[in-house]
Amino acid sequence: MIDKKVILRQNNMKSVFYIFLFIPTFLSAQINESDTLGVRAGLSLTGFYQGGNVETVIFRAKTEFSFKPSKKLFFKNQNSYVYQEFGKNKADEDILSLNFLYLHPERKIYPFVLGFVSTNFRREIDLRYLFGAGATFQLLEKEKYWLKLSLSSEYEETYFSKTDFNYSPYDGSRLINTFRGTIWANGKYHLAEDKVILNHEVYFQPSLEQSDNYRWQADLGVEFPIWKYLNFKVNYRHAFESIVIENQKQEDRFLTFGFNLKSY
Repeated sequence: MIDKKVILRQNNMKSVFYIFLFIPTFLSAQINESDTLGVRAGLSLTGFYQGGNVETVIFRAKTEFSFKPSKKLFFKNQNSYVYQEFGKNKADEDILSLNFLYLHPERKIYPFVLGFVSTNFRREIDLRYLFGAGATFQLLEKEKYWLKLSLSSEYEETYFSKTDFNYSPYDGSRLINTFRGTIWANGKYHLAEDKVILNHEVYFQPSLEQSDNYRWQADLGVEFPIWKYLNFKVNYRHAFESIVIENQKQEDRFLTFGFNLKSY
């Protein structure tokens, strides 16, 4: 039987998650926490549609919001939503909320705390959350481009809707929890006299306790400015997760096209 305390805990975490998710839904682009501007926001919408004999819908929305309450503190919220439908049957629905609080982001090396919450329809993840802390190293910091490397450690809990996994040692429990370490590489580059903008967010996240439990993701984007506040965007995301429900594939790939609306 499912523990009622576990269900209550999941419902409470979902309530917190939806509060985070809808903070900045109106406006995203990749925000640099070292910027001096007090408030920034943006909205990126990309997707794909095919009609006819086989109807296909792919939609992705990404928001970013940042707020600098003082010279020492910087809060950044990033949310993403991915939806896929084939033949009018839902194939995927992926929701992710990332929240960071940085201390002294103007320095070359600065600490941060983080909290992530997510759900995933195709992977049958009812709820995943993790909390942790780390430090960021500014490798490049110029007006037209920047590159940062971050290291962090987190505690994670994931609640699945099923109990049969691709690795048998995890069978029998809906909950998998672990401590993780994460290495991040984020960057943005203005090229060809600002006519082309490249950006990337890449991370590798192994468990510190279970050698077969790890994930990574590469999110790559190319933008072409149309107007001061609007860019045309091509986005590619490749994600891998080692522990999945039995008979599921471990990799996901998304290629989408759309627009990026920003407030700065």
